[in-house]
Amino acid sequence: MTTMIAELYEALIDAGASEGKAKEAAQVLSTENLATKSDIIELERDMAVMKWMLGATMGGIALILAAVVSMVIKIFFWPSA
Repeated sequence: MTTMIAELYEALIDAGASEGKAKEAAQVLSTENLATKSDIIELERDMAVMKWMLGATMGGIALILAAVVSMVIKIFFWPSA
């Protein structure tokens, strides 16, 4: 069963909204649909892990690119003995 904020519903009705629209808005903004502080903290932790993963991946790509550039320079620009 969907809950709704009764005060919001009544305020929307008093402001002239139709009953259907007021009920829908009050249900959407009910507390079960809102993010809590713990939800935000968990999201921030997940983002921190993803930032570390992205940093490690970019570092690995940079090392591979440096090795490829080094090999290309040795092959094409240094004369062989």
